[in-house]
Amino acid sequence: MDYLTCSILEIQQRPPFLVSYLCMTMGIMYTWPSSVLGLFSSSNTTLNRVMSETELSLLGSLSSISAVVTLPFSGYILDRLGRKYTCITFSLLQVSSWAIVIAFKTVEAVLTSIFISGVTSCTFIVIPLYVGEFCQESIRGSMASGVMMFFGIGMLISYLLGGLVQYEIMNYTCLTLTVIGVLLLCYVRESPLMLMKKGFEKEAAKSLAHYRSVPVSSKEVQEEMNNIRRILNPQLDENTPEEEKMRPDLNSVQKLSIWQFFKKSRSSRRALVVSLILNSAVVFQGLVVVQVYAQPLFEQAIPSMSATVSSVIFAIVTVIAGFLAAYLVEALGRKGLMIYSSILAAICCVILGTQIQFTWGPHWVAALFIYLYCVVYTIGAGTIPYIYSAEVFLPEIKTFASMLIMEWTFMCFFVVLFIFNPLVNCIGLGGVFYIFAVVCGLTSIFCVFFMPETKGLAVDAIQLKFATPRARNTV
Repeated sequence: MDYLTCSILEIQQRPPFLVSYLCMTMGIMYTWPSSVLGLFSSSNTTLNRVMSETELSLLGSLSSISAVVTLPFSGYILDRLGRKYTCITFSLLQVSSWAIVIAFKTVEAVLTSIFISGVTSCTFIVIPLYVGEFCQESIRGSMASGVMMFFGIGMLISYLLGGLVQYEIMNYTCLTLTVIGVLLLCYVRESPLMLMKKGFEKEAAKSLAHYRSVPVSSKEVQEEMNNIRRILNPQLDENTPEEEKMRPDLNSVQKLSIWQFFKKSRSSRRALVVSLILNSAVVFQGLVVVQVYAQPLFEQAIPSMSATVSSVIFAIVTVIAGFLAAYLVEALGRKGLMIYSSILAAICCVILGTQIQFTWGPHWVAALFIYLYCVVYTIGAGTIPYIYSAEVFLPEIKTFASMLIMEWTFMCFFVVLFIFNPLVNCIGLGGVFYIFAVVCGLTSIFCVFFMPETKGLAVDAIQLKFATPRARNTV
């Protein structure tokens, strides 16, 4: 009994891993179409009929549509239910999604399941916010990068199951993993900032003390409580410089609506624009296409190698790159990592495009550069924008701004996934990689001039970086 109690306490004190588990199960569902695309388009389909070309396109992109539809409500859900119970709600939706796939053998049921699973894409908002609100600034980036790390683990599990076990066994295994996720989330505690925002100061102090493994009355807890109070009470005045607005006093301020807040805060408007552009890079740098359409893409790009083996190696590389990103994001900072990874991704895309178009080298060249492309993307555009969006906004607008950014991101996801197959038929797979290379190059140029560094900074200091050129140079 003592051993069980200690094990539960140990689990409770690792919240980044518990909430990121939800990303793992989402990664499984998100890349599931790659494993079943061939099955559903063949005469041996397990469904009631063969899927049409449009339905196959929707199989890969429908989750993005549901994300676009439901994301406007995610902000309300986050503030109403809190971080913890929002995660549990999304995890239960994943359970229902797999239950539908198992219970019904029709095309319509599968597409409905994909639509429901897309609702859990709000995870990309919740987890970086949740993790960022109870981690110290010194490790915030590394912990928030767990989103992509666990997403990569989910990809690996999906590709392995798709290549090694039968369709029904795969689905039951995935259902089991999502149920385990619901149970694990019951052990985490609510974010201290969220509790403070709702006026539950004692509960917030207990939550902080629990995650820091110190007494509630300790100096560390009291300092962090004061820091949260300061963040929750910024002073905004549209007639004075932004750096004079962020006063660290604890006086109460007039409650502003979201739109009034944006109108008064130049730094918040600029942070929103930068975050929107960085999240566009997440999509149009192109790796999401490789993730969702991995097996058919590898069959075309590397015909001499098993598509299943190629996909599994790709997922393993993604996981390793996720761990590498968790280290580099704190060691090198956000800005430098984003710039250099985008440049390297552009080079990889150009080489891939020419290899696929002209076949100037053996097929392993394409494999090598797809994996290198995966690494440099994951440590840059695949990780940084999610961390960045969770860092740069004050609590009053953080939920709304994150919702708006992810709404835009998933609209872009739908566009790029839906047009990918027609685009390949029109200009070829090599031409598509040239487009990705251009986006990577433009991303690096943008980051050089407009992306402030946020490594190790509290949110009020980050806001000063966005205020004026002078503030960016001095903070």
